[in-house]
Amino acid sequence: MSLSDGQGPVQVSVLVPAKDEAENLPEFVAQAAQALDAAPFTAEVVVVDDGSADATPQVLAELAARYPFLRWERHRTRQGIADALRTAGEAARGDVLVFYPADLQYLPAEIPSLVAPILAGEADLVTGTKQGRYEKAFVSGIYNRLCRWLFGVRVTDLNSVKAYRREIMDVVPQRADWHRFFAVVASAEGFRLAERPVTLHPRRAGSTKFGLGRIPVGVMDLLSVWFQLKYGRKPLLFFGVTGTILFTLGFLSGVAALVIRFGFGFGFRPLLNLIEILVISGIALFGFGFIGEMLAGQREDMREVRRELARLRDPRRKTPGPPS
Repeated sequence: MSLSDGQGPVQVSVLVPAKDEAENLPEFVAQAAQALDAAPFTAEVVVVDDGSADATPQVLAELAARYPFLRWERHRTRQGIADALRTAGEAARGDVLVFYPADLQYLPAEIPSLVAPILAGEADLVTGTKQGRYEKAFVSGIYNRLCRWLFGVRVTDLNSVKAYRREIMDVVPQRADWHRFFAVVASAEGFRLAERPVTLHPRRAGSTKFGLGRIPVGVMDLLSVWFQLKYGRKPLLFFGVTGTILFTLGFLSGVAALVIRFGFGFGFRPLLNLIEILVISGIALFGFGFIGEMLAGQREDMREVRRELARLRDPRRKTPGPPS
């Protein structure tokens, strides 16, 4: 079809977080113009300057004046990819969103292949499967295997570029670094997944924003997502069962202590301390479960409010959820 002129309807919005990417953006936008102009859908590109310290804002202003399909937003300070995607998503007009970085490690020419299964009604979210050699292949492989094991998501590469329906934004928590778990949360909500190969190229300019320090953060986020998906709506199932087990062990230890003390006339102080720890921990965990249940109820109420507000803002939008 054509690229957006900034006025008419848009089918696909490419969301591009950019942090200190002044050297890469002119080439990225030029390649996007060439790739999307020949695509069978109307498209726009929304770039978010995520607190860049270089000339990224000036470059984006010049590019926006040259390319009508380009729009851009700016964060005063760095807020991370998840917040940049949220800002871009709110500014975007398309019903299909595509997460694509500005560093040219993924070329815009492959955007149409990511979008095709969604426009054809075959999938709701499409992840890119990286092809070629790259530095973090070992770490990425461990991450993907853990996700497949913990969540049962049969997608090869979860931490790559992706295309998805707009309504998925309403079910994925907009928390820092949780953009990595788009596919996991979407799958848990019943959305259909697919994957397409994408070629990973060496970075042309600038430096990577990710280091080894992100690995512990990624592991903690992974555990957090697993816990929330498994027990987020029924926290008492986790805390209550664990608390009951500890309380029962404490009770049985108390019976054993009484038998030892009055049956054999032998007192064992460490056993008394163990009983205290087990009983108190069991009661505390059970209490956490009740508090968690109240918080889970409030979260469900808030989700319903957000869905209703989204429906009132745009009556054409369906309530987010699994496709019929």
